Amino acid sequence: MAELGKGVTAGKLALNVQKRLNRAQEKVLQKLGKADETRDSAFEELVANFNKQMTEGSKVQRDLKAYLAAVKAMHDASRRLQDCLADMYEPDWFGKEELDAQVEDTDTLWMEYHQNLTDKSLLGLDTYLAQFPEIKARLAKRDRKLVDFDSARHHFASLQKGKKKDEAKIAKAEEELGRAQRIFEELNVELQDELPVLWDSRVGVYVDTFHSLAGHEEKFHREMSKLSHNLNDIMTKLEEQRQLKKDATAATKKGGAKSEEANHSQASSPAPKSSVTNGADAELPPGFLYKVKAVHEYTATDNDELELKVGDAVLVLAFDNPEEQDDGWLLGVKEAHWFLKKDISAKGVFPENFTQKV
Repeated sequence: MAELGKGVTAGKLALNVQKRLNRAQEKVLQKLGKADETRDSAFEELVANFNKQMTEGSKVQRDLKAYLAAVKAMHDASRRLQDCLADMYEPDWFGKEELDAQVEDTDTLWMEYHQNLTDKSLLGLDTYLAQFPEIKARLAKRDRKLVDFDSARHHFASLQKGKKKDEAKIAKAEEELGRAQRIFEELNVELQDELPVLWDSRVGVYVDTFHSLAGHEEKFHREMSKLSHNLNDIMTKLEEQRQLKKDATAATKKGGAKSEEANHSQASSPAPKSSVTNGADAELPPGFLYKVKAVHEYTATDNDELELKVGDAVLVLAFDNPEEQDDGWLLGVKEAHWFLKKDISAKGVFPENFTQKV
């Protein structure tokens, strides 16, 4: 049994070697012009389209993978930068919790973007290109079978033209010709049906790939724009917080210096006569201490604060409980509101150094 197995294997090997020799000999004869070659211009056009389609599809696949690699690199860089910001952001700074949520949302958005591009664009393109190697192998097999057919056809023709005709050899050659022709035509017909369908499918594949890519890009940038806007707001509020603290500190130091100067002046100067009055104070409605005008715009950051525009006149009130007054802050109501409503329900606190006494 072992010898039989070896004999069968050796026989197949010998047959394959002989086929290759016959094909090589046939191709040489065709190139030398000593044997005609079966040509099919319509099929050759299908093959040219197939090769073009495979080359273009492979290039799109390669560039899309490079694009995804760049997205992954941007995600990694973004995550490192966001983590750095979160680590150095101090707990008492404005919006610490909002910033931590911002970092997490940004990381999630990048991950979803990369995953959607992979699932909806790249995988579809991979599936499309996966069919090309098998069809390419069948085209190569068709070429070999065409050479076998031409070789069998020429062999049969040479036997028929010979001076001494061997009917047995002619019959065998005719049988081999019929078999070679049948194998070739089966492959040829299958490929003639499949290649045009494959060629037409490329448009739909590219539409699906780039339609998905554009849709997910648009969604990603829209959501990222919202997150960037939120981060910008947090940074703006943080700067306002820093400026307020800075101004409050400066106002406290300035107020202390003025108080010392006033005490010194009062101690060294005679008491004013009771007949002297402040003209501005005399014009104030009852219950107000004095009037100030806003020289800087101030955006309220709490419900009990008064929002100021440059030029707003504010009537200053005394605090119900003096202990509640923070250094550098005043309590008041806008003059325009008072004259319109005649009530102090809209009163609020505001930084003194954003105003100037009138």
